[in-house]
Amino acid sequence: MMIIGRKIGMTQLFEESGRVVPVSVIEAGPCPIVQVKTKDKDGYAAVQLGFGDKREKNLTKPVIGKFKKAGVPVRALLREFRIEDDAEYQAGQEIKVDQFEIGKNVDVIATSIGRGFQGTRKRHKFTGGRATHGCTTHDQPGSIGASAFPSRVIKGKKLPGRMGGKPLTIKHLRVVGVDADQNLLLVRGAVPGPVNGLVIIRKRED
Repeated sequence: MMIIGRKIGMTQLFEESGRVVPVSVIEAGPCPIVQVKTKDKDGYAAVQLGFGDKREKNLTKPVIGKFKKAGVPVRALLREFRIEDDAEYQAGQEIKVDQFEIGKNVDVIATSIGRGFQGTRKRHKFTGGRATHGCTTHDQPGSIGASAFPSRVIKGKKLPGRMGGKPLTIKHLRVVGVDADQNLLLVRGAVPGPVNGLVIIRKRED
């Protein structure tokens, strides 16, 4: 099962052996189930989860009606996730952070920080030209294609372009702390995205 969260930031913890462990702090849930889709009615099994606070006046009437039908307060975000068995869930049920266990692994899905349009030195770690007098290739990428054949730039060539702002999945992050009272999940390592960015945490069976 998945849960929606918000990246709070990073800190560090000390293990019993004295080793320092970098951890990411995520505010995960609580996420009420707004709708349950079944295979008989919708053709597939899925649940729609809500997350975050938002004023009711800032939502449209159809969206407000969707939350009222489920009997839950309005939320800022609504995301749908596929499930195996729709009989395990029902509208109004809350998905909380206490479903995660310390020592287990999770996958974190988020959008990386957007860096805008960048050159090859920042985007692809090119070294650049010589920093001497007379050199005119300080930041140029160099030769980018063949001459007579095939007379075009080959696909996949490392060139300047947009950097970041893409969905990333970091797998096998170990859970090192769970605070059910404050809805906080602590995972070892870094997760993509800026502070207060939206993240999705997926439980792993392994």
